[in-house]
Amino acid sequence: MSSLFSSYQLKGITLRNRIVASPMCQYQAVDGFVNDWHHVHYPMLARGGVGLLVVEATAVSAEGRITPGDAGLWADAHVDGFKRIVQGIKEGGAVPGIQLGHAGRKAGCTPPWENGKPLPKNDPRAWEPIAPSALPYMPSEPNIPRAMTLQDIHRVQQDFADAARRAAEAGFEWLELHFAHGFLAQSFLSLHANARTDEYGGSLVNRARFLIETVATVRQVWPEHLPLTVRLGVVEFDDGAAQSADEAIQVVHWLKEAGVDLVDVGLALSTPAEQVPWAPNFMVPYAERIRVETHLPVSTSWLITSASEADAFVREAKLDLVCIARSLLANPHWTFQAARELKISQPALVLPVPYAYWLQKW
Repeated sequence: MSSLFSSYQLKGITLRNRIVASPMCQYQAVDGFVNDWHHVHYPMLARGGVGLLVVEATAVSAEGRITPGDAGLWADAHVDGFKRIVQGIKEGGAVPGIQLGHAGRKAGCTPPWENGKPLPKNDPRAWEPIAPSALPYMPSEPNIPRAMTLQDIHRVQQDFADAARRAAEAGFEWLELHFAHGFLAQSFLSLHANARTDEYGGSLVNRARFLIETVATVRQVWPEHLPLTVRLGVVEFDDGAAQSADEAIQVVHWLKEAGVDLVDVGLALSTPAEQVPWAPNFMVPYAERIRVETHLPVSTSWLITSASEADAFVREAKLDLVCIARSLLANPHWTFQAARELKISQPALVLPVPYAYWLQKW
């Protein structure tokens, strides 16, 4: 058995292998409600053989949506649609997870295939974004976010907790909080986005306060036996290196104390000035360092496409889990192909029985 196809246990949850379908936004929801698109998409990915499937970034409030098409869990009425998704993922043999987020100053945009620009103020779908400070992501953007009051901060933290409670009600067994990609939590960390002078700005401990408090608030409602994880942007790839990997290590220590069980190591993307060094597996060294220095399990994604390399990352204790994203969209049965490459001789380990039967001698 390869390392990639070994089982993995975290808290009370066991994954059949170390392959994770990473959250990938679909932007197909209406008023936060999932629909037939999602009910087909997610069970299909689960049947491909992944161990864990994390549903796309799901907004904890209407104002926290990246686009009007974001899925949402800000209302009890949203829960039933997710129950059907959870059932389909479980029937496919994967553990159902969900990512909860708030887009902050990056909220209220068109989908990326429509340029991903902020909606014009006169667009009936538009709304006012909120952020740590009244600083837009792009200096030329006309939609300047409103600086959050302390009341706003506490309300959003409760929004995360309420959405987590609904996620548990829907049957999700793995929770990831989105603290990356320049969205709200990441922008509290970033000096590019956070110019506050109160207890949520200035020093690193102040800038991390929103994240730590949010985790603690969610921990109160999320079942103790289920994993609580975060996707954290660990470095800003700009010349000033305003947010460094050293800082991220300290933040992870604090998050661990607050109740985080695993860190999905991601990108900051908090300023358009970042020059991300795109290359295969380029985030693995950052993840390995966090694993070594914090003793927390880690996962990462970003251009991991080779089964043999993914297997080595697990075998060499660089990663606990390997997140696959676009490769799964291109081929939902990437896991089966990985099993063949790694000479896993039993297709039923990664495929539903009807598929395994027809492919066992192929």
